[in-house]
Amino acid sequence: MRTKILIGLCVSAGVILGGCGSKADDPDATGTNPTTPPTDTEDPSGTVDPSDTGDPSDTEDPSGPSDTTAGTNPDPSASGGFITDPDGGTGVEIECDVWAQDCAKDQKCMPWANDGGLSWNATRCSALDPNPAQIGDECTAEGGGVSGIDNCELGAMCWNTDEANLGTCVGFCEGSEANPVCPDPSTACAIANGGVLILCLPTCDPLLTDCNEGENCYPIDDSFACAPDAGGEEGVFGDACEFLNFCDPGLYCAAAAAVPNCQGSQGCCSSFCDITEPGASAECPGAAGGQECVPWYEEGQALPMLEDVGGCAIPM
Repeated sequence: MRTKILIGLCVSAGVILGGCGSKADDPDATGTNPTTPPTDTEDPSGTVDPSDTGDPSDTEDPSGPSDTTAGTNPDPSASGGFITDPDGGTGVEIECDVWAQDCAKDQKCMPWANDGGLSWNATRCSALDPNPAQIGDECTAEGGGVSGIDNCELGAMCWNTDEANLGTCVGFCEGSEANPVCPDPSTACAIANGGVLILCLPTCDPLLTDCNEGENCYPIDDSFACAPDAGGEEGVFGDACEFLNFCDPGLYCAAAAAVPNCQGSQGCCSSFCDITEPGASAECPGAAGGQECVPWYEEGQALPMLEDVGGCAIPM
């Protein structure tokens, strides 16, 4: 059983509504994700927060309690972390540069949770294992998935850890934040949690179930990527959420104003929809409360093969 890895979120922001920051606050900005509650954006799992949705998370115990909005109830014993949007890293502390890997010899720059929470919010220099696991290999995260200490090679981290702190080495993006590169064309650079998470994650289509077991397709940065489902038994339509990777398959964490009766939380889970399907708006779970199937991307801005993606939301 995989532990909850929470990607910090400011809830998905997009064309439909404003949300967590720059893109969400600017109605003329290109958007992705019509579902992001107000906060600062750009995510996750730790539950990974998305293209623009992130927030939460000086202690060294990554399994300690964390503050979350009512209704999310992350498991304090989980070793993973929540994903937030790229600009949602409130209080992010940078000790080293994950892009430049500027730590001393025999060390690597790693994201971690320095507040005892479940979401990466800082970087640290950690010892590099003398016989490191390679990207794609099984790995061990010492003390949990957000500890920033593992046995993966330079430029990689142990991702999607289970209760035994075992996971898989996933590579960091290469290049720079302005021009990120992922060597594997089936992956895309997901920048989240205030920029401390820079991972090459498998791309996906939110209208399909094309992620591995235990993972869902979430809006992270300007695209969609497979990330661990941190919601557990929660994450159904209408449930409160504050992290990008909290909602069930086919759902995303939308801005509170986008979901009927979403009160007292940063956002609530809502459904993706196909804007090319006749009557798509009527099929939205919150149609009676004013939800419509709204295009995820602004006209002409959709990524290839994602032109039909929409989100159920109350138009703003």
